[in-house]
Amino acid sequence: QPATPLGVACAGLAEAARLAEPAALAREYHDLFIGVGRGELLPFASYYLTGFLHERPLALLRDDLRRLGIERGNGVAEPEDHLGFLCEAMAGLLAGDFPATAEAVGAFYERHLRPWAGRAFADLEKAEAARFYRAVGALGVAVIDIETAAAGLPA
Repeated sequence: QPATPLGVACAGLAEAARLAEPAALAREYHDLFIGVGRGELLPFASYYLTGFLHERPLALLRDDLRRLGIERGNGVAEPEDHLGFLCEAMAGLLAGDFPATAEAVGAFYERHLRPWAGRAFADLEKAEAARFYRAVGALGVAVIDIETAAAGLPA
C-alpha cells in the first residue's frame, strides 16, 4: 500500500477486518448506531446540518434522488439522508449505474455529502464505542478529502 492517506486508511481497514469477530462487530454497530434509546452517533445529513432528524436536507435530497431515479430499497427503515445510503448513491453515480451528467454527480456531492460527511466520518473515527468502525471512519475521511479536493479542480 502506498504511504498516502488513502493507502494508509485502506491498510487500516484491511487489518481491522482481519481482526474482527462477527459478534463483536454486531455489538459495536449496535452501540454506535442503535443503542438503548439512541446510538452514540446519528449518521444523518439532517442531524448534522440542523441538529434534528427529518429536516429540510432530507426533503432536498429526496427531490434530487427522484430526479436522478434513485430509490431506497424495500424494507429499509432509515431515511435516505443516512451516510451509508448517500455513499452508496454516490458510488452508483460515479460508476454510471444511474444515468447522470458529470455536473449532476458533482452537484449531488456538493449538496448532500460535502457539507457534513467528513465531520461524520471524523466523529466515527473517534467514537468511544468504535473499534472496527474507527478504521471505516478513517477511510471515509480520506475519501471525502480526495473528493473535496477533486471537486475544486478545474474541469
